[in-house]
Amino acid sequence: MEGGPHKADKTEFKECLHLTWKQPYILRLAFSAGIGGLLFGYDTGVISGALLYIRDDFSSVGRSTVLQETIVSMAVAGAIIGAGFGGWMNDRFGRRPSIILADILFFIGAIIMAAAPIPGIIILGRIFVGLGVGMASMTSPLYISEASPARIRGALVSTNGLLITGGQFLSYLINLAFTKAPGTWRWMLGVAGIPALVQFILMLMLPESPRWLYRKNRKEEAAEILRKIYPSDEVDKEMEALRESIEVEIAEDGSIAEDGLIGKLRKALSSVVVRRGLVAGILCQVAQQFVGINTVMYYSPTIVQLAGFASNSTALALSLITSGLNAFGSIVSIYFVDRVGRRRLMLLSLVGIITCLALLSGVFFGAATHSPVVGNAETQFFGNSTCPDFNPASGIIWKCTDCLKASSACGFCAHEGNKLLPGACLAKNDAVKGVCHAGHREWYTQGCPSNFGWLALIALAAYIISYSPGMGTVPWIVNSEIYPLRFRGLCGGIAAVSNWISNLIVTQTFLSLTEALGTAPTFLLFCGVSAVALVFIFFLVPETKGLPFEEVEKMLERKNYKAWKKSPVQAHP
Repeated sequence: MEGGPHKADKTEFKECLHLTWKQPYILRLAFSAGIGGLLFGYDTGVISGALLYIRDDFSSVGRSTVLQETIVSMAVAGAIIGAGFGGWMNDRFGRRPSIILADILFFIGAIIMAAAPIPGIIILGRIFVGLGVGMASMTSPLYISEASPARIRGALVSTNGLLITGGQFLSYLINLAFTKAPGTWRWMLGVAGIPALVQFILMLMLPESPRWLYRKNRKEEAAEILRKIYPSDEVDKEMEALRESIEVEIAEDGSIAEDGLIGKLRKALSSVVVRRGLVAGILCQVAQQFVGINTVMYYSPTIVQLAGFASNSTALALSLITSGLNAFGSIVSIYFVDRVGRRRLMLLSLVGIITCLALLSGVFFGAATHSPVVGNAETQFFGNSTCPDFNPASGIIWKCTDCLKASSACGFCAHEGNKLLPGACLAKNDAVKGVCHAGHREWYTQGCPSNFGWLALIALAAYIISYSPGMGTVPWIVNSEIYPLRFRGLCGGIAAVSNWISNLIVTQTFLSLTEALGTAPTFLLFCGVSAVALVFIFFLVPETKGLPFEEVEKMLERKNYKAWKKSPVQAHP
């Protein structure tokens, strides 16, 4: 909270366990609000598996890369609006009502998707879900941050990241559970309404953020909540810190009354503290997406298929590994974020990401180079089912990759005995797929048979391990700590919108990029962007580890401020 000086170097995971054991109310607040992260994670993971079966049920989706990207990315588009609206609603009505409204929107979206008769209705449901996820994505860590002591704030906000990755892991388990059920993807998407309903009920029983209440001059309510969070001997100190913080606001703004949105934005941008905080906060959020994480999270089973694993169920099962590693990385983050620091953890994470993306690009390049050829005899065996673009008489030798890139919709039916031997290039439809499977052959439409598939999975797993503890959770922690209280909702909303816009760009273009450039060059592109992000974060993002909020503000307003230099409080604990 706003409290007195804390020794950042003493802020360790064991202290978080000790304090939450002593004051369990803190943990109750953190996990109840953190279900918003679970919703975020579930939506990210569930669509990646559901998309495989939506493609099978609606031929128009299977034929159109753009339509697949739209089904995935419309939730992101909704989240952009939800995050922006959530920033305003947080400041005007409070953190708690914002989370409750997010749950209602998410629940409605889940029901619409589960009942959707056509792809357009799925897209409508995705927009509703996105509105809820966008609001929850920036409100949940903010609520947790404002209800946490400064010395364990990072660890508790990391629980939101843990629940995001836990939601992703849960979604893959549920996807696997419903692969054989009638209506497969309908169950996958509909079950998403359950955690929203649970959080809705829990939030009705929880209080508003004590910081927000004090700022609204509801001091006794704020004090009552602080008594549940802190030992009795610390409550007076926290109340005094809040009083001093509000007095500073009065001195700066003349009043703590609400301004209009435009007026408040103008005031925010006129402050050097806010400008420096926004540069750091937005940079972290944009970098989080442009390193390519949601190409993995939204399209993980598709990437597994691009690596040479044809079966939907196999792709889902293997994707479960990456999701599990992501959840494990979030646990690692909870332990290290207050020990190593936010900034250093992000920089180490980016070094690993760059290395893994370079390796992943090399693996897919090798897989494409050694793709099995299309055999004339193998193709003629299937008679009139040959891909219309394949012309053996031309003398041009096709590989499996050429077959899948044909202008007509075509698939590759692998050799019966050895999938790396010449196979058949056939027209892509359910009847031909059935004939191929009847011959005990694998049917490929996304990627080609390869000996490099397992190496691609290892590189993908290493990428997740590098990403999750640092770039996966830290940007949200930084954005919950780096803004002055009076502008925290507004600035948090702006940063969250930048995250979702970046997310939208990545998710709406990934499949098209792999189609236009190839899988290897696409991952190489993300590798280059990650290297640029490493440089910018080094020079522009400060360390906020263990600093009370007012110390963060003092650090940002210093005339000799350099992001890569330690704050005096950190340098001399």
